[in-house]
Amino acid sequence: MGKRTREEAEEQHRPPSLKPEEESSAVRTSLPALPWMRKPLDIDSFPTLPLHQVACLDARLISALEKVGIEALFPVQIAVWQQTIGPCGSERDLCICSPTGSGKTLAYALPIMQMLSTRVVKKLRALVVLPTRDLAIQVKGVFDVIAPAVGLSVGLAIGQTQIASEAAELVELPRKCAHSFSKSEVELVGSINSLVDILVATPGRLMDHITSTHGFTLEHLRYLVIDESDRLLRQAYQDWLPHTLDRIFAEGQSEQPLLKGLQRGFDGANHYRAMKMVLSATLTRDPAKISQIKLCFPLLISASAEEKRYQLPEQLQSYKLVTDADKKPLHLIALLQMLKGEKTIVFTASVTSTHRLYLLLQCFGTRIKSVEYSSLQHQQNRSKALAAFRRGDVEVLVASDAMTRGMDVEGVMNVINYDVPVYAKTYVHRVGRTARAGKAGSSYTLLRREEVRHFKEMLQKVDNSKYKRFKLPAPMLDELFPLYIEDYFILEA
Repeated sequence: MGKRTREEAEEQHRPPSLKPEEESSAVRTSLPALPWMRKPLDIDSFPTLPLHQVACLDARLISALEKVGIEALFPVQIAVWQQTIGPCGSERDLCICSPTGSGKTLAYALPIMQMLSTRVVKKLRALVVLPTRDLAIQVKGVFDVIAPAVGLSVGLAIGQTQIASEAAELVELPRKCAHSFSKSEVELVGSINSLVDILVATPGRLMDHITSTHGFTLEHLRYLVIDESDRLLRQAYQDWLPHTLDRIFAEGQSEQPLLKGLQRGFDGANHYRAMKMVLSATLTRDPAKISQIKLCFPLLISASAEEKRYQLPEQLQSYKLVTDADKKPLHLIALLQMLKGEKTIVFTASVTSTHRLYLLLQCFGTRIKSVEYSSLQHQQNRSKALAAFRRGDVEVLVASDAMTRGMDVEGVMNVINYDVPVYAKTYVHRVGRTARAGKAGSSYTLLRREEVRHFKEMLQKVDNSKYKRFKLPAPMLDELFPLYIEDYFILEA
């Protein structure tokens, strides 16, 4: 079984009753709250600031950000900036819980590049771990926009190429391919140079390099970012987290920040405590999961209302469509017709449902241009589908929950839950694909009558989750019905 299937499709094949998507309410309410999580730093107390008003922000980074149209930093970015920049900025670890689309990626990328901009020798100093390849590619793109402005190099380790080729892009060894050197041979040829300052990786391929790539070291690591942490902590991925932490501490770093000054005095600058930043829109509160990360004097930065567990984007408009099971596909087609001209993501409950729904839309002809996106697709096909959707060649992307985590596609106006999610966490990540970065967006959830009560109860866990009932025009349904019946029978045949 390939890495894609291990890392991205694992949960798609698990029966719904066994999916660890979210703890049950009974289990969750019985968990003790960690003391430091009881009084988070409130993101809403921070302003949006123009770049030139952000204290200590490097002029080169300001110029790079302005070139891509970024003129100000959002509250979560300001909150993280103030906690990371300065002489004591890495003395404590951060857990960041902020709504989807609020700017979490730049929130950690910017201070990392600011702090590494003064480095003299190129070493691997920042590691960002993400659960999927597509998300890793997206995050690397954020770094690539501004890292060259301060002379930093960014690497990618996601398993798209042979490990030997990937290793050769991360470490530089004389005369031979990096991945083919034995330990004794490495000692003979002398020092090994890192080719990157920052590495964005998926956990499986990270483990491959830790165990197999000679010269790949975490000895100089200053930042460890765990993005989409609830998913990374939920699935083992070859026990990547304990292996990574063990490697960091085994190579000279300390778990205790009080030893940091002694270590600096000992070897000049080689050893630093690796600051950890843990992020998710649905950050777990489970002490057992949080303890795996070995946080040091942690601080929670959160935008969630105290009485609600999750928070939705402020500009999101939510709607529900109540329908009968046999009319559900017809109502989806009618809704897509109404939204024609707007980028729309349609979420289903499984990869099988994704494929069947995509085929139905294909049968409907050129009226609805769509692509399919699920973890069962080959990575190349999935990348092509996503690229076509980004460019606007197609307006509708039919997706499984492989698309829910962190993916940012500019201009997505609508999210449709064709299958109602079982858990509030899934709902938050799905609808978070729209109404990003302060822009407006809409979500529509198609509900069978027997699902209405569950949907209402689920959204009680979500802040600003008010929704309106949406009704499709009867004449439109009547007009589409003959075409829908014809296409449905073609698909069944």
